[in-house]
Amino acid sequence: MNLRRNLRLILCGCMMTTQIMGCHGLGTDTDLHYLGDKELQYYEDVATKIEYPAVYEETPEEITFSGKPRTLVDRSQDQIWDLPLMDAVHLGLANSEVIRVSGALGTNGNSLLNNPDGTPSIFDPAIQETNVLLGGARGVEAALSAFDTTFTANMLWGRSEQVQNSPFFGGVPGGTLVQETGQFQSGLSKNFANGGQFAINHNWNYTGSNASSQLFPSNYAGNLGLSYRQPMLAGAGVEYTRIAGPIGTSFSGITGVSQGVVIARINNDQALADFERNVRNLISDIEESYWQLYLAYRLYDTQVVARNSALRSWREAHAKLEAGGTRNFKPADEAQAKDRLFETQALVQATRSDIYTAESRFRRLVGLPVNDGKIIRPIDDPIAAEFSPDWSMCLTEALVHRVELRKQKWNIKSLELQALAATSLTKPRFDFVSSYQVNGFGDRLLSQKNTDGITGQGLHSAYGTMMDNDQDSWTLGWEFSMPLGFRSAHAQVENLEFRLSKARAILQAQEMDVSQELAITFQDLTKNYATAQSNFNRWRAARRRVELFDAEVQAGTTTLDTLLRAQSSLAQAETEYYRSLVAYNIAIKNLHKWKGTLLKHNNIHLMEGEWNPIAYQQALRKAWARTHGIEAHKLQHKPAPFVADGYVGEVGVMPPPAQEGTYSSEQEGMTPEFQPVPEPGMSPEYAPPVTPPPQPEARIQLNGQGGTNPLAPTSVDRAVKVALESDQPQSDLYVTPIGGTLDQLPVPQEEIPSSQAELPIANPEDNLDLEFRSADSF
Repeated sequence: MNLRRNLRLILCGCMMTTQIMGCHGLGTDTDLHYLGDKELQYYEDVATKIEYPAVYEETPEEITFSGKPRTLVDRSQDQIWDLPLMDAVHLGLANSEVIRVSGALGTNGNSLLNNPDGTPSIFDPAIQETNVLLGGARGVEAALSAFDTTFTANMLWGRSEQVQNSPFFGGVPGGTLVQETGQFQSGLSKNFANGGQFAINHNWNYTGSNASSQLFPSNYAGNLGLSYRQPMLAGAGVEYTRIAGPIGTSFSGITGVSQGVVIARINNDQALADFERNVRNLISDIEESYWQLYLAYRLYDTQVVARNSALRSWREAHAKLEAGGTRNFKPADEAQAKDRLFETQALVQATRSDIYTAESRFRRLVGLPVNDGKIIRPIDDPIAAEFSPDWSMCLTEALVHRVELRKQKWNIKSLELQALAATSLTKPRFDFVSSYQVNGFGDRLLSQKNTDGITGQGLHSAYGTMMDNDQDSWTLGWEFSMPLGFRSAHAQVENLEFRLSKARAILQAQEMDVSQELAITFQDLTKNYATAQSNFNRWRAARRRVELFDAEVQAGTTTLDTLLRAQSSLAQAETEYYRSLVAYNIAIKNLHKWKGTLLKHNNIHLMEGEWNPIAYQQALRKAWARTHGIEAHKLQHKPAPFVADGYVGEVGVMPPPAQEGTYSSEQEGMTPEFQPVPEPGMSPEYAPPVTPPPQPEARIQLNGQGGTNPLAPTSVDRAVKVALESDQPQSDLYVTPIGGTLDQLPVPQEEIPSSQAELPIANPEDNLDLEFRSADSF
């Protein structure tokens, strides 16, 4: 009855409390009062807002102290930096801890800003080498860590007091059993390359009790033991362990069979292939950007010359208009000449701005600031000699040296090894297990004597009884387990086989794409050289056309309109010539790139950085130890190699057999395309040009001595003579311009100087057919 009454009271109290909280809950306006007067703090009315990390990284001085970018309104006289192509490559390699990609600046696809973790850098091989994530591309050190000796130890103390259900325990009914415990466990374990697991264990258990039935009130019991486990079927042998790592069941669904040392080595090689590809792309982008900057200077110079010609024509037309006109002159001619003048002036401004833009993109690739007080000017001239590579040789080099193919072959090798290791897991788990231990027992853990005064053998020291080796135990046997059906193991094998088939198919497709890329490059080489020749002939004809129409205008036999159109055609012809010449050099660069020989062509070699000096000493010590080791002739201690000394297989490319008949476009009723050729009576290899208009003089220094510049506009005979008599290599030539600035706005009172005053430009008529560099150097 009392219990029921108490339950009713408790229930009523709970109901009253609920009603009170419902009437005076947190949603009411009840005022809360606290002791003391303080300002409100720690109140937050939003959960998310823009915040900045507490990270301070000093900004480099070349960024903070960089000058403003160059623009059309900038008239500062900056220092000219004549930069050779090889110096640009060296500069780019030295300043590219982070490898930049061309064409990404100013777009939403700039991976350096949007995906910095995926941006290539010089740290990527080291990051892969030290990767420790399970299931990912582990590094070699992480794979070797599976064979490190592991030391474990723990120590626990405890006390327990428990009433005993006994009328006699402790001499009184319901006595209390008091126990004090202590546990110490330690061990060393190691995995072997053959899949075996070895362990040494040393354990002690302490027990103290007030039970009267024990021999000693407290005692120590422990053991020192050895154990060894060796897989015999699944996961057995060195071959499996070096591929998949030591067999285990904890993370098999995550790691698979890709955690071994060999797979880690392959992962590192794939990372090196990615790094080499990124360096190759960087060199390719730098060289292409260099030639684009060169082209920007050439186009600017062309437009300045065209603007000067238009200015001269307008001045003459304006003078005729002021004089009342002449024969075949109309007032509209003066307006047309003025229109042409402002058209060319706009092109001058646009091409000058293009120089600044091209220089900024080039500076970004080579790791230079926006403005360091120097303006970069390419000093190397593009190659004008005809380059006719052999298709079979180039295709063979591409199939051997392309880094993308090498990486894919590493992927195939990795999948082959993983499939081999996965086949081992289709067998049952059958392990040989064994253990041996020496036991110890005593009243105390350590004691100088074993006499305990109670027993005859003496159990006073636990370590003493262990050292006597009178008590030992051992186990020997087998452990067997297998999933019925091996569904997961067979699925893993099939998955790897499908992935391997896909990888091989991808390799074939990659080789096909490599040949297609190379074929397109061959077509570009031929096209760009042919168009360069045609544009050269067009340029020469346009120059002659301007001279003839200029003479007719001066004589009054034709209108000014024909001369202005001829001047426009001359500027366009010169522009197209330099475009095709630069495109020809870029095609040569692309040929080396798609052959996989671009780094070798630029004398760039990848190598590992220096180790710690102690590492060399340790490597030498291990080498001497292995040299004097005793070989086990009955054991297979040298696994099959997975790295070849060189290229594996043969790549033989044979041209298709010649057809009996030859194909001609005339057979299909088509007219052959007309190609501009030199005038009759001239050599088809070289046609003397007309006398070019006078240009600012330039002088050249050969090793500190004055001489004639073979790149400056001169007569053909003089240019050939200088090119043949000069014994100095082309890299020793540097041009010192005399006076001049980048550009000046046109003024009616004085002539506007050509940009060739500050940029010595080779005469195009001396540049196409003269072979300044042997094609064998390609």
